[in-house]
Amino acid sequence: MKTLLTPGKDTELIGLDVADLAEGETLELTREEEIVAVVLSGVVDVDGLGTAGGRSGVFEGPGHTVYAPPGHALTFRATGGPAQIVIATAPLGDGTPAQARIIGPDDQQVDERGEGNWSRTVRTVLGPDDDAGRLLFGETINPPGNWSSYPPHKHDTHEPPREVKLEEVYLFKFEPGNGFGVQIRYDGEGEEVFTVRDGDVAAIPAGYHPVVAAPGYSMCYLWFMAGEGRRMIPYLDPEHAWVQNG
Repeated sequence: MKTLLTPGKDTELIGLDVADLAEGETLELTREEEIVAVVLSGVVDVDGLGTAGGRSGVFEGPGHTVYAPPGHALTFRATGGPAQIVIATAPLGDGTPAQARIIGPDDQQVDERGEGNWSRTVRTVLGPDDDAGRLLFGETINPPGNWSSYPPHKHDTHEPPREVKLEEVYLFKFEPGNGFGVQIRYDGEGEEVFTVRDGDVAAIPAGYHPVVAAPGYSMCYLWFMAGEGRRMIPYLDPEHAWVQNG
């Protein structure tokens, strides 16, 4: 298993790992934090819960995700070929743990958002209305050349109902796999712009954070959030909110 983000070093709350399993290989996982394990590709048997997976990759369609509360022992076994699993964790905080379960394609909310060259498909896998303690998770699919997280928004200040504070991380996938995109982050103190490629991660503790896919390449980013409660109330950059508000 490879560590992508470490809480206390790269992030405040969210940990991120990826596991590549050969056919028949087993992964045993127990954490003190809440767990969301996303089957990116392949099929796994999950002891006590059932079978998860089946897609060749995120661009094929909605997949399967395993949720587990703190202390719950998970065992994954790859069947029928190799499998790749992304594991996100966060401390429970004041949240109430939910039952361990598999979240399948029919359990997700799929929405088309935006328009024109800022349209995208959002699969909300573990949203505010789903049983969980703290974690939120979904997948966003960008057509080639399109913008996402747009109009630019942020969620780094806890001022409900105007905005809630949520740390976020992105994990990027591209099709074809040699594609790339550009991630932007900015606030009143400055800005940064960097290229993202297949398998890259971006930790977003604060600021506005739009992202764009290069022409010719579909982009997917898995987004994980954790913070103050589980409401999602982003604050749009007033300079650019007109794009959405008309």
